[in-house]
Amino acid sequence: MSEPNGVMMQYFHWYLPPDGSLWHQLARDAQDLAAAGFTALWLPPAYKGNNGSNDVGYAVYDLFDLGEFDQKGSIATKYGTKDEYLAAIECAHAVGIQIYADIVLNHRLGADAQEEFEATPLDPNNRWQQIDAYQKIEGWTHFTFPGRQGKYSQMEWHWWHFDAIDYNAYNPQQKAVYLIKDKTFARNVDLEKGNFDYLMGCDLDVDSPEVRSELKAWGQWYLDTTKIDGLRLDAVKHIDARFFYDWLKHLNDYAKKDVFTVGEYWSYDVDALDYFITATEGKIHLFDAPLHNNFYNASVRGRDYDLRQIFDETLVKQRPTFAVTFVENHDSQPLQSLESVVENWFKPLAYALILLREAGYPCVFYGDYYGANYRDRGRDGREYDIGLTSHRAILDRLLAARRHFAYGIQHDYFDHPNTVGWTRLGDAEHPDSMAVVMGNGEPGTKWMDVGKPNTTYIDFTKTIETPVVTNTDGWGEFGTHGGSVSVWIPIKSRQLNS
Repeated sequence: MSEPNGVMMQYFHWYLPPDGSLWHQLARDAQDLAAAGFTALWLPPAYKGNNGSNDVGYAVYDLFDLGEFDQKGSIATKYGTKDEYLAAIECAHAVGIQIYADIVLNHRLGADAQEEFEATPLDPNNRWQQIDAYQKIEGWTHFTFPGRQGKYSQMEWHWWHFDAIDYNAYNPQQKAVYLIKDKTFARNVDLEKGNFDYLMGCDLDVDSPEVRSELKAWGQWYLDTTKIDGLRLDAVKHIDARFFYDWLKHLNDYAKKDVFTVGEYWSYDVDALDYFITATEGKIHLFDAPLHNNFYNASVRGRDYDLRQIFDETLVKQRPTFAVTFVENHDSQPLQSLESVVENWFKPLAYALILLREAGYPCVFYGDYYGANYRDRGRDGREYDIGLTSHRAILDRLLAARRHFAYGIQHDYFDHPNTVGWTRLGDAEHPDSMAVVMGNGEPGTKWMDVGKPNTTYIDFTKTIETPVVTNTDGWGEFGTHGGSVSVWIPIKSRQLNS
């Protein structure tokens, strides 16, 4: 986090149009985003994917092609060209916004040629179960990057740089994970499917000295080329955790600073997240997927959900220093692989829970801020028109409240299943206090200490019009409507309320 009360935005969603416009849009938006209170942006993968300008970026083909070479049918990526990417980063830096790059180190797709080698077919759902004899197979594993012609790196990738693939040209109908000759799956990975080292495509063998050397050299090149401030690492539960410790130590030593890093370890088991943080010796923050799951369940269950449990079994409660909190992302949005959409009525409450409390580094989703419209097929094969609601009005108010009032000692009042609240008492530089109340049932109130005697407070969300006046001890009866959140600030700060 670049500063106290920093806020990240995931500056994309899955269904952005493939028109190469995002980097231009960022250059235009940067000033407004900084004014709103965003201090960092997580940008989508900027390198060439298997589907060229139509690729979201996670089917990574060439890490060195940032929209510079004619490969996979285009020069630009889905988001624009290399020059536009670098210019957008400069625009963000100019207004004080840091940039985090989305990095996929787990796999490669879209090889340029096939190769023959030996492998053992394993059950995709149980990676310890062999389903056929050790055999010769042919797979797409030779990456030559013909459009780049050796610029930035001379390395071509071959079958021996990977530990597994899932396609055999000699038997294309067979559904298997093919463990390549003399390879083993990493042990420090998630235990789903017996061992979740393999995810998709050509799975990198990060135990290979040549692979490790290339990834370190690429990391240096990327830092030098883009001047990014941090990393968002994709699919970390599929890669040996000790690799990340070694790789990030190398980059930090090269950069002569700790490069902020957050990983996507999608699991609702907080103990699994805790294990990964320990295994990487605290070099990687993690997105708090268990908290997102609690938000989802709370939104679906409504008044039947006990709000006192909203932080149970979450990373922000167990390891708050390492928690990046979020409400929604590109994987959880409608029609995506991890679809678990927090219902609209609960999103203001969820965002208050990540933006206005002392623990966690909050991340706002592009689709929740700007809204979105798109069409795609669901798991049932039917097509759906999707509209994501923009919550920008309430988010701008919550961001302003975070910037001006979310400081100092926090007192929690989580003592009722349907109405909860907390106060922040301010600090020397931010002396004003704040009270937050939310509910998922009937209207309710909380008797809370804001530390300011005989002071009038107003609801910054403009949900409740009647002010609250604290008593001589600095306590007040702060309310909220049902299914709503109210943020109470001193009336002398009413200039924020315009």
